[in-house]
Amino acid sequence: MAESFESLPSVRDVLGLAELAAGAPELVTGETGLSRSVRWAHVVAGREAVALLDGGELVLTTGAGWPQESEDPEGLAALVETLVAASPAAIVFELGTRFDETPRALVTACAREGIPLIVLHREVRFVQITQRVHQRLLTAQNEALEARAEVHAMLTELGLNRSPVDYVVDRIAETLGAPVVLESAGHQVVAWSGTDTTVLDHWSGSERRHHGFTPELPEGAIRVPVEAQGTRWGTLTALPGPPHPAGRETVLELGAFALALARLADPDGEQWIDFGSKRLFDAVLEGRYSGERELSTQLAAGGLTVEDRVLLGATLSGTGDFGTHGSLETAILSTALRRTVAPEGQVILAPSPGDTRTLLVLLSFPENDPRLTFTHSPDTHPLALRLEQELGRMLPATTPASWRAHLSLGVTARRPLALIASLERIAAGAGALAPSGGGPSRSRVTVQLAEERPLAYLVRGLAGMPEVEEFAAALLDPLVSHDSTTGAGHTGDLLQVLAAYLAHPTNRSLAAKQARLSRSVFYQRIALIEELLGVDLTDGETIAALSVALLARGGM
Repeated sequence: MAESFESLPSVRDVLGLAELAAGAPELVTGETGLSRSVRWAHVVAGREAVALLDGGELVLTTGAGWPQESEDPEGLAALVETLVAASPAAIVFELGTRFDETPRALVTACAREGIPLIVLHREVRFVQITQRVHQRLLTAQNEALEARAEVHAMLTELGLNRSPVDYVVDRIAETLGAPVVLESAGHQVVAWSGTDTTVLDHWSGSERRHHGFTPELPEGAIRVPVEAQGTRWGTLTALPGPPHPAGRETVLELGAFALALARLADPDGEQWIDFGSKRLFDAVLEGRYSGERELSTQLAAGGLTVEDRVLLGATLSGTGDFGTHGSLETAILSTALRRTVAPEGQVILAPSPGDTRTLLVLLSFPENDPRLTFTHSPDTHPLALRLEQELGRMLPATTPASWRAHLSLGVTARRPLALIASLERIAAGAGALAPSGGGPSRSRVTVQLAEERPLAYLVRGLAGMPEVEEFAAALLDPLVSHDSTTGAGHTGDLLQVLAAYLAHPTNRSLAAKQARLSRSVFYQRIALIEELLGVDLTDGETIAALSVALLARGGM
């Protein structure tokens, strides 16, 4: 564990002591070194005492036992060089007892090394100065020990309680008052916290240049490894921030220890960043609960209040080229969504097992929360608008203009079981529920509401059932077979033409335009579809059946 000097008094602090001020102090050299930490105060008399210094001391001397400059300049110069080579925090030189003026060799050496040289023009009692300095040192050390014990207890408890990794990172950042980033051994961002939204740019730039390249960080940033039992899992970084009584590096090392405990507590070897939320999603989606009461308990323990709240299942994903590593995309989407629903709303999210670019989301809001109310198109949904604002603050400047965040919102629920059903159906129907035209060209967020496409929401939630799969396959097989065959009369686009027709069954001109075909060619394709399926595409029941089949197949 690194020793901390952040809480130790500085040379500037010592200059403010009344006992030192009584000697009419004059700062002769080393004004830039006044921020040096003083780790002890030591009175130096004679030549031999200089060899007892370890560095960082406030040296107090009258020059007793030193050779006079006029009598032995080489001897005095050698003693002075030995003194400054010990790297004292500062030198306090009292005139009048042995020397009437400050030795030039001492002034020259201190100026060269940037060591503060404080000359006293009146006699003082050194014992009073050392006593006051030592009192302040002991007080600072006691405060540091108490602060370290407090931080150690908090972070160790988080580690032993298997708290989610992002929650641990949040607590470390809160303790330090500075942004904190957790990255993998390959320098991929896996968790981020803090208020400085430019923090992600450090990792964005380095990952774009070379995978695994250490990010360029500002002066004052500190990095410590997250490791245990000879295995290194990543690095914890804190950007510049205010001093901490226990020492910023000490706090960061204790945080890394808590994260290492969380990783060691994962016997299955799962990715530790998803330790908490991923397991919660696994439990609720796999039905590992005896009933609604146990489900409510699990959700509440995971940080999602369900009683007297409006609940919502959703997915959030990035579409298009993000321009850098996917872990950064996921980190930004996660943080942006958390900030979108805060402070009244609550959210639990985790990567989808089948698509690492998609986040599975459980949301909880107070009754009548304005973020759930909209009166116009989905693109003006309050959640989407707030999400776009947060992303605007966080996205790296290098993010391609074509990249979008797509938010799919399920139907609202009031009970936990209905919430899980909402999540399952929106996750299963994410492809079918994608917006056809997207949002405004300048919008970073596209949104789709299950309530606007209830049939797609319902069918995609049932699409995995064997009976539904068999129904869709039997109904569409003639078109699939025809599309897969090459040769005269086989265009390979009948399923796309059917989807365009079913989207606009009362406006064939608009359907032809969507299919990017002339009306005459489009009508020929429709006639061929009717012939192959043996149906009349003006019949309402036929339109409904084919719509269900295409939705189940993921083609609408």
